[in-house]
Amino acid sequence: MMTDPISDMLTRIRNGLAARKNSVEVPSSKIKIEICKILKEEGYIQNFKEVDDDKQGVLNIDLKYLPSGKPCIEGIEKVSRPGRRLYKRKDEMEPVLNGLGIAIISTSRGILTDKQAIEQNVGGEVLLKVW
Repeated sequence: MMTDPISDMLTRIRNGLAARKNSVEVPSSKIKIEICKILKEEGYIQNFKEVDDDKQGVLNIDLKYLPSGKPCIEGIEKVSRPGRRLYKRKDEMEPVLNGLGIAIISTSRGILTDKQAIEQNVGGEVLLKVW
């Protein structure tokens, strides 16, 4: 039984990048789709698509590499865990790697980056950091 599906997704992405895979498959959910949308918008992954498998569905995530072969995602880490949720107010949010990375936050207005949350004047649960 998997207790933290988002951590599982991040581990699959990390392992896929380490093995120089072109894509990874992850069980689908609404929150994972929203996270993938942000990762694509911010340029960390190439693309993603949802594939129906007569169960919960599968997300096929196309990983992105620089022309030198280095992965676009240098680091991806889960912040909030099932046993220890981390919530931040708008004024408590700090930039990831001095602004070179992003934090993905679950807010009352949906899943947003840290910059979008500050612009919209909302706080929330810090799900993960990417750089």
